[in-house]
Amino acid sequence: MKSSDLFERAKQLMPGGVSSPVRAIRPYPFYVERAAGSRLTTVDGVEFIDCCLAYGPLILGHVHPEVKGAIERQIEKGWLYGTPTPLEIDLAGTIIEDHPAVDMVRFVSSGSEATMAAIRLARGYTGKQDIVKVEGGFHGAHDAVLVKAGSGATTLGVPDSAGVLADVVAHTRQVPYNDPEALETLLARNEDVAAFIVEPIMGNIGPVLPEDGYLADLREITAAHDVLLIFDEVITGYRVGIGGAQVRYGVKPDLATFGKIIGGGLPIGAFGGRREIMEMVAPSGPVYQAGTFSGNPASLAAGYATLRYLHEHPGVYRHLDEATRAIEETALDARRGSFVRMGSLFKHFFREAPPRNYRDVQECDREAFSRFWKAMLDAGIFLPPSQFETNFLSTAHTRTDIEKIADAYGSCLFA
Repeated sequence: MKSSDLFERAKQLMPGGVSSPVRAIRPYPFYVERAAGSRLTTVDGVEFIDCCLAYGPLILGHVHPEVKGAIERQIEKGWLYGTPTPLEIDLAGTIIEDHPAVDMVRFVSSGSEATMAAIRLARGYTGKQDIVKVEGGFHGAHDAVLVKAGSGATTLGVPDSAGVLADVVAHTRQVPYNDPEALETLLARNEDVAAFIVEPIMGNIGPVLPEDGYLADLREITAAHDVLLIFDEVITGYRVGIGGAQVRYGVKPDLATFGKIIGGGLPIGAFGGRREIMEMVAPSGPVYQAGTFSGNPASLAAGYATLRYLHEHPGVYRHLDEATRAIEETALDARRGSFVRMGSLFKHFFREAPPRNYRDVQECDREAFSRFWKAMLDAGIFLPPSQFETNFLSTAHTRTDIEKIADAYGSCLFA
């Protein structure tokens, strides 16, 4: 059955015919039958070089043999117990060792769940009610942070969601990214802020990079006002290097959230931080958090295999950085818009200067991006179908793949 036929059926069964809004490609999404390495193959028999990579988790590409082997070995022993497993200790120990800000960690089932729990923990630890987020920052699809969110909400032009109670939104304040003065002003006027949650590199509208000193300023400002600093590293965790953005930029948050890569392509999330804060989590303390699928052994096995591979092959990050640089050189030759990259994260913005924040990103020419995206798809390159999503590369992308991506950028940007 073709993708068009499947979508007609799906629209009768699921809202919008999809399980996530960003997958709602017009006139219909393509349906994937299989994947391997850097490639996706659709039910229509079309093959794409994948620069979406499930929106970030697959840093080793599709069906990596070591990750696949780890999953298969675990499946043979069972895939859900509802009990502790040795793998929890292995993966927790790795994450803690890699992140100076993390003394203890709790596993959950998604990045959204991780940020939700971290915010609850911050409120429970501080006894304060409000939180602050960055305009356009996406921290999952739960009520407290679904206000001027990036990602699919921005793409659809719906920065707020119906069903979010006004009473909940009233406790969520916002400031622009790369504007420490705005945060200082807000916190000086509000003594009831528990935490400031921020993507250290904005991923769901980007990448949008922090300016020099910005993250250090956030650390100084939040500490001065007795506000917990939460780094949402669901995207950047193990994407920009071992230890994520907090190690790359040398800034130590109070709490951090993780997802995507730490599950090796299977569902997972985690939050961690200073011991005295994390010991507030049940059963050690009064902040409740629980989940049937938390610490799922198959996800733990896939994640541990992925992190072990990254540790054993430190040249991965240099290779990925060189690959995005090669694409950047071609894109800049087109002299149309701006190109932003950080390691294996990259994006071409249809805006003259690289954006500094959400408001800048909103100035991008969306129609131009739509034409570009379709041209790239016709050229055999699958990018996330939104100006407001980050592109990714993996270790599975070969030199030939990179040359094809770069060539496609050159031709499609000139088109």
